[in-house]
Amino acid sequence: MAEQQSEQSQPFYEEKRIIVDPGQSPIRLDKFLGDRLEHVSRNKIQVALKAEAITVNDKPCKSNYKVRPGDRIDVVMPKFQDPTAEIQPENIPLNIEYEDEDILIVNKEPGMVVHPGIGNYSGTLVNALAYYLQNSDMPVMEGNTQDRPGLVHRIDKDTSGLLVIAKNEFAMTHLAKQFFDHTIERKYVALVWGSPEPSAGTIEANVGRHPRFRLQQTVFEDGDEGREAITHYETIEDMYYVSLVQCQLETGRTHQIRVHMKHIGHPLFNDARYDGDRVRKGTVFTKYKQFVNNCFELIPRQALHAQTLGFIHPRTGKKVQFECALPDDMSLVLEKWRHYLTHRKKGM
Repeated sequence: MAEQQSEQSQPFYEEKRIIVDPGQSPIRLDKFLGDRLEHVSRNKIQVALKAEAITVNDKPCKSNYKVRPGDRIDVVMPKFQDPTAEIQPENIPLNIEYEDEDILIVNKEPGMVVHPGIGNYSGTLVNALAYYLQNSDMPVMEGNTQDRPGLVHRIDKDTSGLLVIAKNEFAMTHLAKQFFDHTIERKYVALVWGSPEPSAGTIEANVGRHPRFRLQQTVFEDGDEGREAITHYETIEDMYYVSLVQCQLETGRTHQIRVHMKHIGHPLFNDARYDGDRVRKGTVFTKYKQFVNNCFELIPRQALHAQTLGFIHPRTGKKVQFECALPDDMSLVLEKWRHYLTHRKKGM
């Protein structure tokens, strides 16, 4: 079973910190970095400086800044991509919510893998984007990587919802810095088992790969292992057996929402990997179990949807926010639970 690719399980950006040597003579920042950064062209450095993804002593600088001994230079840039690695364009329909010359907002359907990998070499979002961009009427801008579309984050294969795609080098670098700084607004809607108590709160618990089950992530409560993970949640609708919950990510670890909600005793509905694919609240009578199984058949995946995405637009510098409706499978299951709860109350 191939591991599902997850948002920021392998970030599409990389960070580097350079402390300038005590004996360094004055030299332009762009030239200094050009000598220090492998696989990074002078043009990419200029783009990163313009996007303020390079700072010196925590402050953005221009390319002609002369580095000094002891300067601390922090760089956040899109990861190096092997130009010999070809992506096969495939004519796969895309649900495009918004597009301009810099960005593309896609509402990904559940079941679609974001990026080609082991066991998923075709039929991915990247294959679809490669086809779409090479056939787009939009002009090819400098730095546009149509053969390697500009992903800056992922969501799980079986999670639906919004992804932002960068259409040129500047947008990609600008967005990568925002993801690194955790300033991207990401709100998800999840159907979970039971009623979270309290109904709203913050989960702060390190998340990392499970030591025994390699396809799972887990919480490390002692804080010595895993990576910092913070999820803010709020119950939108409490239906006793299940609840509709909004989760806002402050960090973006692999399976973060799924792991955190399981950790507080409320795994996502039908999340097979994290024990949500069985009755977790309610009776064990045959009629109820059959109802739950019918719901599982309607949504054969974890009930998680990336509904809201907000960030600073790379070109305008203004905050933009995008939202999309729940997919049909989640909407149908919600209606079934509402109907079940209404009839249960009438029968009491």
